[in-house]
Amino acid sequence: MAFLLLAAAGCMLAGAGLFALSQHVPFTTALYWAITTSTTVGYGDVTPHNGAGRVIASAVMLTTIPLLAAVFALVTGGAAAAGIRRILNVEDRFPAGTYRLILGMSPTVPVILEELEAAGVPVVLAADVDPERVRRGVHVVRGDPTEPATVRSAKPEGAQQALVTGASDGDVLVTAVILRKQAPDLPITALVSSASVRDALREIGIQHALSAEELLARTVATTLETPHAGEMVAQLIESGRDILAEVDAEPAAIGKPLSVVRGERAGLVLGLVHADRFTLGLGEDPVIAAGDRLLIAEAAPRERRRTARLPAKSCPRRLGRRGPVCRTSGH
Repeated sequence: MAFLLLAAAGCMLAGAGLFALSQHVPFTTALYWAITTSTTVGYGDVTPHNGAGRVIASAVMLTTIPLLAAVFALVTGGAAAAGIRRILNVEDRFPAGTYRLILGMSPTVPVILEELEAAGVPVVLAADVDPERVRRGVHVVRGDPTEPATVRSAKPEGAQQALVTGASDGDVLVTAVILRKQAPDLPITALVSSASVRDALREIGIQHALSAEELLARTVATTLETPHAGEMVAQLIESGRDILAEVDAEPAAIGKPLSVVRGERAGLVLGLVHADRFTLGLGEDPVIAAGDRLLIAEAAPRERRRTARLPAKSCPRRLGRRGPVCRTSGH
């Protein structure tokens, strides 16, 4: 645009100078004539009176008018493109800071998005879906997540965690391989249907691979064997955002067995996270090391539960592998 405007201005000035010389008029009058001619206004009060003037006028019209038209076309096209991108929600506006990345669409994704949004967690969804059908607070990268270009557009290097899902286990496997190649250090969770694909994902370094069918079958079987076990799982799922937390092991706990820490620490210590692997510590009694984290369950005061559901602007959150934690005075 700048080049076209400079070229148009140069043609107008050159035409005005030549017009002033050939028609014996002041340069200001010639410049006025060049501007009215270039903008197709053409009042007709200043006109060429000889052949040289007509040649100069023709040259100005054939150069300056197309140049200015190209500038106006670029401005109009840019405004139209920006409007379309805004309507289709394809503007390149990623959440500030780190975010959770979800690649692919499955029946469970809308529920996951709802839970993450309620917790105030920024989310980027890369899937071939209509952005108008996705929750307003989710940034959508529209495309096929089995294509490297789509995964690249989702900027996995800025994500803190990623969830890979899809219409089929094959799509999940392909997407996971592409994502692992582009973001080798990104913690990835994959949601699949069969245990064989889960094992294949673990072979390529994706430890958090969940088989939905197997998980559901085992949960139902456990409920049939121990009726109240299903009720316990349901309560953990329903109130997990309020009572579950993943915290760093205190310095005083390092070097102690998990059973000892369970007796010393307030709240219920469900297990230990060591090297990104969770263990209940039932068949063994692991010793807590530096960098380990504890998964704990403790009853949250009513005020804390109320505050934890406030929007992110009203409640500072600490987002990371520990999960969302809302800090209020006294808690």
